[in-house]
Amino acid sequence: MTTAPDEVDRITAAWQRERPDLDVAPLQVLSRVSRLARHLDLARRQSFAAHSLEPWEFDVLAALRRSGTPYALSPGQLGSETHVTSGTMTNRIDRLEDRHLVRREPDPADRRGVRVVLTDDGRTAVDNALLDLIDREHDLLADLPPESQVELAALLRQLVRAFGG
Repeated sequence: MTTAPDEVDRITAAWQRERPDLDVAPLQVLSRVSRLARHLDLARRQSFAAHSLEPWEFDVLAALRRSGTPYALSPGQLGSETHVTSGTMTNRIDRLEDRHLVRREPDPADRRGVRVVLTDDGRTAVDNALLDLIDREHDLLADLPPESQVELAALLRQLVRAFGG
């Protein structure tokens, strides 16, 4: 399948002309990934804003929602899931608790521990934002047939694995 040249093609052609000694092939992939990441970030922010959520709020609520019933994790587990420090997570839990999207309760398995529980309002917020996000992501991928989306996902998985992700 041949497609019309895009901005990345023009940039790499210019580099090949000006620096024929360099292999600029990585730009063909990674410049497009970078541009796609900007579109995805915008779609995410729009989806979350439409449901009065910040991206970090969605990330915490989504981690709880994905954990399954009873939608509860320790602050440490939430930090691991969202890749933030314990201090940052404490602040985030405080803010989500102020909005009644989560609540803290004693951990029944550890008298000294606390678990963070998704409230009904939190579940509604994350579910609605997720539906909106999925619609927007489908739109972002609309020009790729389903089999190409599967192939692209496999290639990106292979690339990301190289970084331990």
